[in-house]
Amino acid sequence: MKVVKMNDNRTAFVKNAREFLKDEDRSEVTRTEVMAVVAKYEMKWPSWLLKLKTGNRGCYFLPTTDGRYGNEETTIASAVDVVSTPVSNVVAMAPKGIEVLEEQDSYIPEKFTGYVPWGNFNTLKKVIKSEIFYPIFITGMSGNGKTLMVKETCARLHREFVRANITIETDEDDLIGGFRLINGETVWHDGPVIMAMKRGAVLLLDEIDLASNKIMALQPILEGSSIYVKKIGKWVHPAPGFNVVATANTKGQGSDDGRFIGTNVMNESFLERFPVTIEQSYPTNKIEEKILVNELAKQDKVDNDFVVNLVKWADVIRRTFMDGGVDEIISTRRLVHIVGAFGIFDNKMTAIEMCVSRFDSETKTSFLDLYTKVDEGVSTDDILAGQTEDEIDDEEEEEDNRSAGQPPANW
Repeated sequence: MKVVKMNDNRTAFVKNAREFLKDEDRSEVTRTEVMAVVAKYEMKWPSWLLKLKTGNRGCYFLPTTDGRYGNEETTIASAVDVVSTPVSNVVAMAPKGIEVLEEQDSYIPEKFTGYVPWGNFNTLKKVIKSEIFYPIFITGMSGNGKTLMVKETCARLHREFVRANITIETDEDDLIGGFRLINGETVWHDGPVIMAMKRGAVLLLDEIDLASNKIMALQPILEGSSIYVKKIGKWVHPAPGFNVVATANTKGQGSDDGRFIGTNVMNESFLERFPVTIEQSYPTNKIEEKILVNELAKQDKVDNDFVVNLVKWADVIRRTFMDGGVDEIISTRRLVHIVGAFGIFDNKMTAIEMCVSRFDSETKTSFLDLYTKVDEGVSTDDILAGQTEDEIDDEEEEEDNRSAGQPPANW
């Protein structure tokens, strides 16, 4: 039998927990049950209790009011039985847009190994470090590090970070919170927005341009105001340091070219709540090379020539994409995927082919042919010049066909 030091707050939690569990003899409690007690009795999170681990995941000793815990007769089987029912209830009642977030001691993310700061990293860092409420809208192509930049900034500044992934189905219940069935009882559970406000955390609204007009429920929050949660009849006030960052592939005006299907035209008054918009481009070649070198290092590999060729290859494709020559693009994320595949299969062309197979067969073939040229040492300028000559030849051929009364070659 062990003893933990008790005080008024700890004793109150133990009494409330036993009342909630309707079992005066319970010697263990699950994390889910702790969440339910905290929510129902509006108590502070009992971080002291989470140090009393039973040895079973998500299960902790519940001491007596005088601090005694650790009955040796407790078995692993009984602990598992305690965990099973409430957890299944929580999953069954999880909202459709965002999974239930477990309350925990800290939401400070871990630093990303090998992260290379670039682009708007320092701008974002200054805003978050200031702890001034200043919402930021970050827009840019897919796979260029928008989300990771926000997370890594918080990690380096030791700031709490709460992420909410937005979809067309996301509504007020998902974001603000709602009632959940836990251990047979309906209890209120804070959503990610309320959780971030209370903790003074950085709230990331990821892929916000996928949202419907239900996102308008966040208008007062984007003004730095308190919010009245009508379902429980209480006001929630933002703690110092709270801020909102949104990421999107568009600027809230939808996607005209169809690349980002599902993005919506957002309400102008909602967008006006973001003082600044940051445009995130792809990193420079040098920065991208550093990123890939670091990713290769995680695979215990060093191949600088492969890294340089991959970056050159992606650069040519991006330039061609911007000129309208191709419909697809190679993102930084896809380059990282290729490096990861190379670490597994130890074959460069296999890694590249597997990671570009998501494109249509014509695009896949042209991308593979292009990498072959890059690998052979053909310069970027020569490759681009060759593409321009091919386009001119195609145009001349079509002009000749029209003059001869024949349909264009692509008919």
